[in-house]
Amino acid sequence: MVLIKEFRVLLPCSVEEYQVGQLYSVAEASKNNTGGGEGIEVLRNEPYEKEGEKGQYTHKIYHIHSKVPSFVQMFAPEGALVFHEKAWNAYPYCRTIVTNEYMKDDFFIKIETWHKPDMGTQENVHGLSQESWEEVEVIPIDIADRTQVNEYDYKADEDPAIFRSEKTGRGPLGPDWKNNLGSHSDCPHMTAYKLVTVHFRWWGLQGRVEKFIHKQEKRLFTNFHRQLFCWLDRWVDFSMEDIRRMEEETQKELDKMRNEGSLRGMCAGED
Repeated sequence: MVLIKEFRVLLPCSVEEYQVGQLYSVAEASKNNTGGGEGIEVLRNEPYEKEGEKGQYTHKIYHIHSKVPSFVQMFAPEGALVFHEKAWNAYPYCRTIVTNEYMKDDFFIKIETWHKPDMGTQENVHGLSQESWEEVEVIPIDIADRTQVNEYDYKADEDPAIFRSEKTGRGPLGPDWKNNLGSHSDCPHMTAYKLVTVHFRWWGLQGRVEKFIHKQEKRLFTNFHRQLFCWLDRWVDFSMEDIRRMEEETQKELDKMRNEGSLRGMCAGED
């Protein structure tokens, strides 16, 4: 069984701005989720060119034993909860594949993202067959809607309904921010269309784990994009050269942080 959903994230920034903001926020979020023997290990971060596609290739390892639910930990042997993430960022298109050496062909997560300068109204931007598209559940994410945030994830300084950017004047985002965004030509906007395919084949756990993964992906996308917007003043003046230097520094920091301190970051729920 393969479960596919498309998450749509509307944001008050341009496609060009988002490229920098996304990479900055990934680096910061990596540090926030690394420590106590777990977290993110960057193996490769380099340009690539293949079959006419050019971009940045990354290969990361996620050590996340404490971040999966106990019903999975019960069945997974020691060392099995290590995941490889390979990403091809040919912006504005990105493709990420997560695998596990223990599960081999019985598990993968594929995330394909198109970043479009629109209000999130395009259908089937990934070009699936009509039959496949009809099976996809579309889930909009509102970064300003606190009801979409778990209580234990909420942080007031990462709330777009409160934050106002001193550098750009954007925010706070009120209840009608999406409708207002479309009528204000002075504020840029874009949508990240994230198509998530989950495959997990393990008798007795398959359906439960696939649903759990999709729930966690929505949680990750929601928290990440709330942070990205609320960190706007930190990254809006950065160039891509600034970002690449920051990524090099972050890679060194992660190696040190992973072996020190206590566990950090988001942990899984049990459903």
